[in-house]
Amino acid sequence: MFETIKTLFWVSRPISWINTAYPFAVAYFLTAGHVDIAMIIGTLFFLIPYNLLMYGINDVFDYESDLRNPRKGGIEGALLEPRYHRLTVVAAVASSVPFILYLTSVGSSESTGWLYLFVFTVIAYSAKGLRFKEKPFLDSITSASHFVGPMIFGLSLAGANLGDPVILALIVAFTLWGIGSHSFGAVQDVIADREGGIASIATVIGARRTVRFSFLAYLLAAILVLLAGLPFLLLAALPYLVLVGQFWNITDETCESANRGWKRFIWLNFFAGAVVTFSWLIPVIFG
Repeated sequence: MFETIKTLFWVSRPISWINTAYPFAVAYFLTAGHVDIAMIIGTLFFLIPYNLLMYGINDVFDYESDLRNPRKGGIEGALLEPRYHRLTVVAAVASSVPFILYLTSVGSSESTGWLYLFVFTVIAYSAKGLRFKEKPFLDSITSASHFVGPMIFGLSLAGANLGDPVILALIVAFTLWGIGSHSFGAVQDVIADREGGIASIATVIGARRTVRFSFLAYLLAAILVLLAGLPFLLLAALPYLVLVGQFWNITDETCESANRGWKRFIWLNFFAGAVVTFSWLIPVIFG
């Protein structure tokens, strides 16, 4: 039993829990102005079950390619033994359904539509027969939705107007951040993915062009938050430009060197989250 729980724990990528739970919680709280049971249940869902669903399905259907990927088996992703495949899928679905049903019951038709859409993209990204992750450019857009989705759902569930110019700018900027992040993350796997027969934005257009595409996405995100009148968010955006820019001239042959940047990227997300948090707290504290 302990070994099973430990396996599911690592499959859910605990280092990434904050990347999905935080956007939902902040979006909901800033819109509703208070903490309630819907916020708590939603945060718990996006903290663990949502990640178990996302990464569990990924690890099951990517097992063959993961065997060829030297990064798998640690903090950057589990190498899930076949004997755990069925259990992982069952645990992911069983842990998610009660939360989805509750959030459906307390939400509007709009928020429920967003919730179902983003749960679908989580499944479609890796599941056999859909495999959005093997459709270049759609892979990056879908991956971005995994992190932007909780924010959009949180806003909708709390009754925000998603058409508000500032909110819309934040959604688009966060989506561009997600696209840039996925694209950069795919660079390090160009060789492994090609050997495994997996198509991605990086295997199609190459490591160098993908890095530059990622840089452009981050740059556009930074410009958007600036135009939206939120210059303090540049403190969160600019470090990504510096990080990705270091690999401007990377080649397919040296693609694995991008893993150094990816490891920094993982921790950079915590810094960016702290910047966003303080940017909202300071006006509240000092009025």
